[in-house]
Parts: sequence; structure tokens; C-alpha cells
Amino acid sequence: MSDVHTYSSDVAFTPAVKAIQSRKGSRDAYAHVEERGGWRTEIDENLAGFLAETNSFYLATAAADGQPYIQHRGGPKGFVKILDKNTIAFADYSGNRQYITQGNLSENPRAHIFVMDYTHRRRVKIWGEARVVEDDPALTKSLMPQGYKARPEQVILFKISAWDTNCPQHIPQKFDAADVAQALAVRDARIAELEAELAALQGQPVQTAP
Repeated sequence: MSDVHTYSSDVAFTPAVKAIQSRKGSRDAYAHVEERGGWRTEIDENLAGFLAETNSFYLATAAADGQPYIQHRGGPKGFVKILDKNTIAFADYSGNRQYITQGNLSENPRAHIFVMDYTHRRRVKIWGEARVVEDDPALTKSLMPQGYKARPEQVILFKISAWDTNCPQHIPQKFDAADVAQALAVRDARIAELEAELAALQGQPVQTAP
């Protein structure tokens, strides 16, 4: 990041934020976190594993005048790639061609990634700076998920300055349709297997589904 922070969490805990924390009684607790070094700044095994299972996240940017914008990004699991201990990247697919995110990043590189894992009721917040790469076909190809039917238009590189996790409080548990379908298929196969075993024990012919 271009700004110099005493603690990594200062990327979010501005003086105004800390003043409110003091007024509402949470400043001491977060000060203890700061004394231990603040939020994590490098990709560890936990974050790497979390991102490897991610198929959806929200990317927040802001215009030069501060107007915020949030854009969804998705793809098959593993579409977010780790380039080094501080950098993640993903192919940016062609969409509605509004280019709000790209326009914002052209004048304000500060960005935020918010990842929700509804299945396990987890969330990760990532602060950093992002930039768009349009003229590197090799990089774009390397980041494009195998067999995924989308047209990559460019690449977004995201350099992490800090990241943190949230407690699962108030996160509703939801499941992807594909995961539910797979679980139901396994259940149905097991039911058919048990019905066949029962029919064999009773000496009855097995009835197959039409």
C-alpha cells in the first residue's frame, strides 16, 4: 500500500474508527490485537485453502471522489490463483461492459475483497491494491480455468496489505445447488443399493425405476 501504517489493521482502523471504538468500548481489545502485530499480511495455508475452495466473492472499489462500488466475481473453484505470498490474481471475464471497476482502479487502486463461505459459515476480508492487466495473453491464459466457458477479457492482480476473518454470527447456512445435487445422488444410490439387498434377502425381484 502507498500509505504507511503503524499496524496492518490501520488500513481499516482509521483515527475516526478508533475514536468510535474508544467511545463504544472495544478499543482496548483491538489494541491488544495491534500489540501482537495486527492482522495477517501474507497468504498462509489457511487463506490459501480457503481461496482454493472459493467460487464467488465481492470486489469493492471506489472512484477518485470516494464513490464506492461492489462487483461480484465468480468462477469454478480454484479460479482465484496465488502468485506469491502477497499477491492473488484472477481472469476477468467479459460481462456487461460497464467497466466501473476498471475505471475506479485506473484512478484509485485501493480495493477490498469480501469472500463468503455460506456452507461453513465463514467469511474473509482482504484489503489491498488492485490493477488491471490487459496486454499479457500468457498471464491471462495461465489464469483461465480449464474448460470454463467464459471469455477472459483481462486480468486483475490484487496485492494484499492485510486480511482478517469474521466470526460466524448471523451468517445463514446455505449450500450450492451442485453440492446438494451430488449429495442427493449419493443418497439415492445408497437407497437403491439397500432396496436391492432387501429384495434379495426376501427373494423378491428387484424393481428398477422407469
